[in-house]
Amino acid sequence: MSRFVTVARVDDVPEDGTCGVMAEDLAIALIRSGGEIYALEDCCSHEEFPLSDGEVEAGEITCLLHGARFDLATGAPKALPAVMPVRRFDVRIDGDDIQVDLG
Repeated sequence: MSRFVTVARVDDVPEDGTCGVMAEDLAIALIRSGGEIYALEDCCSHEEFPLSDGEVEAGEITCLLHGARFDLATGAPKALPAVMPVRRFDVRIDGDDIQVDLG
């Protein structure tokens, strides 16, 4: 069951950039790339390091700690040392608000 909650405003996330937010007890990285906003758990699956500190390029985010890369749309790992995906969340825009599905 879907349960969308407002976590930020669209202007909070720069193009090809990130914004770390908290939604209840979850740390979420909001990422804007190609005009779309994505939401991934804000923790690299290789080692506990915030993805919101990462670099965004070509539909992927790179963790700054060891260079693991993740697909923005799926959370799938795209480069070692990560082998496990990160959790992704559905996103919707309501006016100027970014909402993520915590359901």
